[in-house]
Amino acid sequence: MSWQPELDEIRRREALAREMGGAANIQRQHDAGRLTVRERIDRLLDPGSFHEIGTLAGRATYDDGGQLTAFTPSNFVLGTGRIDSRPVVVGGDDFTVRGGAADAKVGDKMGHGEKLARGLRIPMVRLVDGTGGGGSVKTIEQIGRTYVPANPAWDQITAMLGEVPVIGACLGPVAGLGAVRVVTSHFSLMVRGTSQLFVAGPPVVERGVGEKVSKEQLGGYEIHTRGSGAVDNEVASEEEAFQTIRGFLSYLPASVWEAPPRQKPADDPSRRDEELISIIPRDRRRTYDVRRILSAVFDRESFFEIGYYYGRPLVTGLARLNGYPVGVMANDPRHGGGAPNAPACDKMIRLVDICDTFHLPVVNFVDNPGFLIGSAAERAGTLRAGARALVAVYQATTPWISILIRRCYGVAGAGHGNAQSLNLRYAWPSGDWGSLPIEGGVQAAYKRDIEASPDPAARRREIEDALNQFRSPLRTAEAFGVEQIIDPRDTRPLLCDWIEGAYGMLPSELGPKARTTRP
Repeated sequence: MSWQPELDEIRRREALAREMGGAANIQRQHDAGRLTVRERIDRLLDPGSFHEIGTLAGRATYDDGGQLTAFTPSNFVLGTGRIDSRPVVVGGDDFTVRGGAADAKVGDKMGHGEKLARGLRIPMVRLVDGTGGGGSVKTIEQIGRTYVPANPAWDQITAMLGEVPVIGACLGPVAGLGAVRVVTSHFSLMVRGTSQLFVAGPPVVERGVGEKVSKEQLGGYEIHTRGSGAVDNEVASEEEAFQTIRGFLSYLPASVWEAPPRQKPADDPSRRDEELISIIPRDRRRTYDVRRILSAVFDRESFFEIGYYYGRPLVTGLARLNGYPVGVMANDPRHGGGAPNAPACDKMIRLVDICDTFHLPVVNFVDNPGFLIGSAAERAGTLRAGARALVAVYQATTPWISILIRRCYGVAGAGHGNAQSLNLRYAWPSGDWGSLPIEGGVQAAYKRDIEASPDPAARRREIEDALNQFRSPLRTAEAFGVEQIIDPRDTRPLLCDWIEGAYGMLPSELGPKARTTRP
């Protein structure tokens, strides 16, 4: 009367599923420098926490007596687990079974994973390898016809961006739908040398447009983390990828219905770093390392940078103040003088959207000379990208504070915060602001005067010197044009005091915003 025989059969099939695409295909995966999907899940999650869903999904063959003779598992492994004791949903493509292509898909495990993350209100981690459930021409042979394409579970995928954290990890050659799944996320990464991302792979590209390129030339990390910006971060190994995913999630709540998690403070909130009083050069033409400012102000070792190689005039990331997570923006004068170009504006939009979606207060360190100028900047669409960035700032409702450390010029500088809302601003004595810098403005406003002078260069310097006496931030403070000028060393204590109130400003009932994060 026991059901033990059926349980034994279940265990046998589970064992077959764990064999994935077979020893030969597993070896090829390892020879390519990549882990299998099950190895990835084991190394990402807390030990022993993985609970698999849909293990028995696969393609089976039976003999005339109804006995199983062969079993090929689905090429998508799905389940729940824990990262640092917090629950997550994880779904990964099994490249050892037909390269993760659609013709090896069984059921909609991928879509079920997206629904699961939304329903349980917990993060979704996508470990993408291959086409990620995308198309394969072998499907046509199998079904005997073509079909009008549709993106499975796309309503779930887009809705998730406004509800739970989504991470896209590109862990192999990823094309089509898999590539889109990587970038339709709040944070994405790829592994140098072993992962590539493209709309279509080299064979399709060669046949379609006559361009013969390698996978790395077409969609390697240099293309996407340092060029297109389609992927946020690059890492040296899959192990580093898993560490990075764990780090990113540590700053975010499980869903928009929760506040970001505070960690036990490990740094003195009253700490005053002496370096800050002299880090901004008196010579306006000189640059400095803005990341040293971030290191001095935020909790030690807490800054998690996003998009280091892309949009380099702007530094973005996450950090902690007295244990509280915050979003961070800072102009980097070592790249384009800190002037936002089109990529920097896109990067800014992404950071603001993430913070606004998940209720992270934003700290903006401003040294903004205005949008990047010049013909190349115009051709790159800096104006449209800049306008979109300004809209993102004004749409955001999360608590916001700006530290004006040096320049704040023009329309871009005006977008350091929402001037129509509570626009908290604290300036350093090095503050320098206006509609446009005096040096360039004099040339435009006094052009006839300068050109009529017997010594135009001397006349231009004379006008600039006369106007520079009005440049002091103290004069702006006299008119209450800036609320407070502070000792730079007081920045951390001030922000640690502010963050307590900022988290108190969050609505008592949290939930999704009217729009989702823009991918």
